[in-house]
Amino acid sequence: MNEVPRAFEGEQSVSEPNIYVSLTYDALDATTAMARVKNPKAGAVVLFAGCTRDSFASRPVTHLSYSTYPPLALRSLLSIAKAVHYEYELVGIAITHRLGRVDIGDESVLIAVAAPHRKAGWRAGEECLERVKARVEIWKEEWFEDGGVWRSNRDGQAGVPVVEGGGSDAGGAE
Repeated sequence: MNEVPRAFEGEQSVSEPNIYVSLTYDALDATTAMARVKNPKAGAVVLFAGCTRDSFASRPVTHLSYSTYPPLALRSLLSIAKAVHYEYELVGIAITHRLGRVDIGDESVLIAVAAPHRKAGWRAGEECLERVKARVEIWKEEWFEDGGVWRSNRDGQAGVPVVEGGGSDAGGAE
């Protein structure tokens, strides 16, 4: 029910030296994300794991579902990763976003950064997450027992009810 068709199998990724971004329908692996950025020059590796919570605005959530046009999302993820890598003088950065159904407690995004010092690592990880949520063309459906809502990937933004056939209710925001 409410499954997004898979556009590909496995993982689609783009990388440059010390920068890795990817999309997958598979469960995310924190150990793999951290291994992608570890480096002898790094005194800190910071990992952010965004998980599906069980409620939104006091309503029980059953699951989330993410969709995208992979070439566009990968291009945006790479642009963000390159900018954050440069601005925070990182040793490495990796961003992986999950697509399709993401159940309660499962991760939808992993951001790993490696920096010479922890302060830059903490700040870079948070800044990267904010940019991903604000700019990357990944669309989220939040599902409740009584139906779904298309929601901005930004926290707390109003949603538009999902109607059968994959569209939205033209009646407006929730």
